[in-house]
Amino acid sequence: MKNDTFLRACHRKEVPYTPVWLMRQAGRYMKEYMEIRKKHSFLEMCKTPEIACKITLQPVERLGVDAAIIFADILLPLEGMGIRFEFAKNEGPVIENPVRSKKDIEKIRVIEPEEDVPYLLEAIRLVKRELNGRLPLIGFSGAPFTIASYIIEGGGSKNYVHTKTLMYNEPEQWHILMERIADVVIAYLNSQISAGVDAVQIFDSWVGCLGPDDYRRFVLPYTRKVINSLKKGIPVINFSTNTGTYLDIIKTAGGDVVGVDWRVRLDRAWDTIGYDTAIQGNLDPVVLFGSAGTIKKRIKEILDMAGGRPGHIFNLGHGIIVGTPVDNVRLLVDTVHELSQRR
Repeated sequence: MKNDTFLRACHRKEVPYTPVWLMRQAGRYMKEYMEIRKKHSFLEMCKTPEIACKITLQPVERLGVDAAIIFADILLPLEGMGIRFEFAKNEGPVIENPVRSKKDIEKIRVIEPEEDVPYLLEAIRLVKRELNGRLPLIGFSGAPFTIASYIIEGGGSKNYVHTKTLMYNEPEQWHILMERIADVVIAYLNSQISAGVDAVQIFDSWVGCLGPDDYRRFVLPYTRKVINSLKKGIPVINFSTNTGTYLDIIKTAGGDVVGVDWRVRLDRAWDTIGYDTAIQGNLDPVVLFGSAGTIKKRIKEILDMAGGRPGHIFNLGHGIIVGTPVDNVRLLVDTVHELSQRR
């Protein structure tokens, strides 16, 4: 592969500079994306391999990142599971038949990726052909808890009342549900690996609503099961938000790389998870609305915290926010490359 810097960093090998890619690097802050979005719904873009391929490659050409990530969504497996949903305008995903009872849980099926998400696998194959060995391609899935929270709550949530109520009041049903979702995630990610992705990321974007003991009891076994069941040889990034106080437990779920958000200092996070594991992060996405001087200063602070150790992948603490100036995103990528050059 022409640029394998990202993959080398995943394995904590020496690299000529710190690699960088960005969550939601293909999205609504880019004019090229919005030109396509005017003509198609979000799901149409995800389900049309040629369009998904084109969008995936937009930031590769525009930003100079060190990895592409397939254009998709963590909720794509839901249809195959028997969960009906739509993306409401300006409101995010809305689940039409939320899962709240034993009967609901029993209806959930484990997906057959070649039948249920063939468009995603074809998009991966198209992107791999277009990249032609230039850069690695990252595949991804929601983690079992994050998917569970969506289908129980019926969409996003501030307090996760329905999710936690099921967890606390019906723990047996909770574990049945999480076991089934874990099997879905395993099938989903392994199919992406078979289609050609070079690494995978597991997004546990909402698990920070739990405390450490609830995470250990109700979530950890299933994230660990997923990671342990993936095809070997492919780097796995275990990313979560709002978990800075129990990264030591997050680390035990597994993964070659632990992704952290901006609510924890990168040096403290790495010291907690141990230098035998690579780390990804962790600029606050809102910094990209700041001045060039502020952006460069904050990037340098994170690189200094990493200390030039093998195994740091630069990223945001979560996805790029709508309205972020594209020039500032390009500045981020260029600055990371410039300041981290190994001399």
